[in-house]
Amino acid sequence: MAPADVIVLGLGGMGSAAAHHLAARGVRVLGLERFGPAHARGSSHGGSRIIRQSYSEDPAYVPLVTRAYELWGDLEAETGADLLTLTGGIYLGRPDSPTVAGALAAATEWDLPHEYLDAGAIRSRFPTLNPGPDTVGVYEQRAGFVRPEASVAAQLSVAARLGADLHFEEPVLSWSANAGGVEVTTARGAYRADHLVVAPGAWATRVLGLPFLVERQVQYWFAPAGGTAPYVDHPVYLWEDPSGSSIYGFPSMDGPDGGVKVAFFRRGGAGTDPDALDREVRPEEIAAMAARAGRDLPTLPGTFLRGAACMYTTTPDGNFVVGTRDRVTIACGFSGHGFKFVPVVGEILADLAIDGTTRHPIALFDPGRLPGSNQFPMGSPS
Repeated sequence: MAPADVIVLGLGGMGSAAAHHLAARGVRVLGLERFGPAHARGSSHGGSRIIRQSYSEDPAYVPLVTRAYELWGDLEAETGADLLTLTGGIYLGRPDSPTVAGALAAATEWDLPHEYLDAGAIRSRFPTLNPGPDTVGVYEQRAGFVRPEASVAAQLSVAARLGADLHFEEPVLSWSANAGGVEVTTARGAYRADHLVVAPGAWATRVLGLPFLVERQVQYWFAPAGGTAPYVDHPVYLWEDPSGSSIYGFPSMDGPDGGVKVAFFRRGGAGTDPDALDREVRPEEIAAMAARAGRDLPTLPGTFLRGAACMYTTTPDGNFVVGTRDRVTIACGFSGHGFKFVPVVGEILADLAIDGTTRHPIALFDPGRLPGSNQFPMGSPS
């Protein structure tokens, strides 16, 4: 094969975006992925991910998600793929809950169009929702969802068309970096390049030795009582109850047989081994989701259709880890809220790999804030 300028380790959401943006700048890219393209073994599957601007986690994310919207549009135009759908979004809870107060703070700081709704206004406008008297909501029109599998496939397609050499079913055994370059070893051979981008998803703890919690998360699909019609023109939502437990959900996306999707946010319990993820969805898990959904959305749960397990790779503070040192750039720890940022993270990773810096605000994601970050970069098994 021709020599590479940059090797990208991991071709899921972030890695596929990095390969795309690097190849678009004329960089010779080698991509290595332990599974197949757009696989369902990690965190980039399940048919939908929420995208939103009034960012409750921290207002510092707003400029990045704003740029992500632009890049999602560019990717759709380039590929013809249906990736981003705007539905509106509502973020519910008590006025002082992190979900509501955080969304309101971000919308206020960045002057984002939004509405503040009391319980009566929520019920009147969205009859599928059943808020208690103390519940309020922040509504924004420019929220919606992106389709993860289609997005990864689209980015891989563009990267390959632009000349990236993408290898699948080729796990990395080790890698190393020094002043002369980087070397990556797989079962098929050793590859050398000037720079390495590591986007390992749930395998970040193994590849980089950083202190992340890999959480098992379950997504559920139900057929609502009375049918999906009330959920067709429906916002995405995040809903935090007084105990701090949160759920999130989507409109009906794929016709009556597709039902509607709902899930708990960060209810993964103890950490899991990404190579031994329990993919069975158990009756007691379905019952817990049905009880919560039935309390908040009157026509749910209806009939359970299916469930799917995925993984969150969560950092101690819930913020991402993106940075570069010497000849290695890393992107990991997206903590269950990263997929909406995929194209802008790809742009950032290309900036860092080529120039060593980026115009985007990423100080919040500095790997140096984490225990054990002094080990980065280092050679490691995958």
